[in-house]
Amino acid sequence: MCFIKHSYLFLLFFLCTSSVLEAQANLTGYWQPDVAINYKVTPNYVHNFSLAKRSYILKDDQTQFTVRQLDVVHFSNLKIGNDKSVGLGVLYRFRDIFERTKENELRFIQQYNVTKSTRGARLGNRFRSEQRITKSSTIHRFRYRFALDFPLQGEELDVGESYIIVSTEALLSVAKATVPEYDQRFTAHLGWLLDQNTKLQIGTEYRTENYTQGTEHVLFLLTSIVLSL
Repeated sequence: MCFIKHSYLFLLFFLCTSSVLEAQANLTGYWQPDVAINYKVTPNYVHNFSLAKRSYILKDDQTQFTVRQLDVVHFSNLKIGNDKSVGLGVLYRFRDIFERTKENELRFIQQYNVTKSTRGARLGNRFRSEQRITKSSTIHRFRYRFALDFPLQGEELDVGESYIIVSTEALLSVAKATVPEYDQRFTAHLGWLLDQNTKLQIGTEYRTENYTQGTEHVLFLLTSIVLSL
């Protein structure tokens, strides 16, 4: 019953968000499924491997379903205290095989994360820098994300129970001979702990991109499987 109730509420939230955003100009919609594997080398050191595909579902005011890109990511995370960690990552984005006029991208990622737990909820502050490298340019991007997650039954997450993750993130992108670009993202996930090593998540993300100049609106439907080894 709780599963049905929470799924219904989340679906209602997504449909309401979609209805509002359809009235926006410059709206693009995507579906992005991904699979992630977490591998714990030591209690304080974790590898993460993920594969994500992004497909158009709304483009140029028309519904369509075409693949835009494929991302392969590796991330290493080192815990440096009870509530702090640092991480390094690398991403390769395959783009030109799906859109001939676009370029593939190599991305290096540096991250510092601080979390705090209180009464069953967890607060997270993430600071991240990135270097996005393509054949034609290098973009330096700086990101700050605030996130909140908590179980929907009690103060601890048990197998078969659900949880919520909500976050907002501000981004600044700078590159040579271009005007700085500011973005903002709002994300909500509903997840389930299927067993001790497997999580399923569905969510939505709304982005306002380049909002100090010509604002573009982007809506994502997100689905994720997270495996822990």
